[in-house]
Amino acid sequence: MPEQSNDYRVVVFGAGGVGKSSLVLRFVKGTFRESYIPTVEDTYRQVISCDKSICTLQITDTTGSHQFPAMQRLSISKGHAFILVYSITSQQSLEELKPIYEQICQIKGDVESIPIMLVGNKNDESSNREVQSSEAEALAKKWKCAFMETSAKMNHNVKELFQELLNLEKRRSVSLQIDGKKSKQQKRKEKLKGKCVLM
Repeated sequence: MPEQSNDYRVVVFGAGGVGKSSLVLRFVKGTFRESYIPTVEDTYRQVISCDKSICTLQITDTTGSHQFPAMQRLSISKGHAFILVYSITSQQSLEELKPIYEQICQIKGDVESIPIMLVGNKNDESSNREVQSSEAEALAKKWKCAFMETSAKMNHNVKELFQELLNLEKRRSVSLQIDGKKSKQQKRKEKLKGKCVLM
């Protein structure tokens, strides 16, 4: 299926096991799975209303391993907005975001105009916390991006994360319209494109 020009592409990066897929699945499908299944790359679509028309949020959930540098570069070059996820229980996972951020700067140039969210997931596991909020906030300030802590497991700040990312998008006024439909309904969405309806 050819990509629609009004697809708004959000790319989710982070080390393996920090909860990237859990955040995306919680947002798109409202589900959470306890077991860990490594991702190579998955794309999900979510319809939102955007400038009085229907716009598709295309979320790319990337691999946590470093085995696919070409895929990573491609995801960055095609992405409109980025979510950089670490686990609050792993200092290492925060460190692993630094080269990814540098690569976004390298490929995209001026990152100040690009919506980027630094996200500390698993904040339901605060007894095992290795990364203090203040440390991540300082890093977000340095990177000129927004910061938020989430819990995919408890569904804490998940919808707010995507809303905030879209609030950072300066070129479009996009308001979230969660409908939880999967891309199988894409044909129906395309038929309804332009009619601002809650599906």
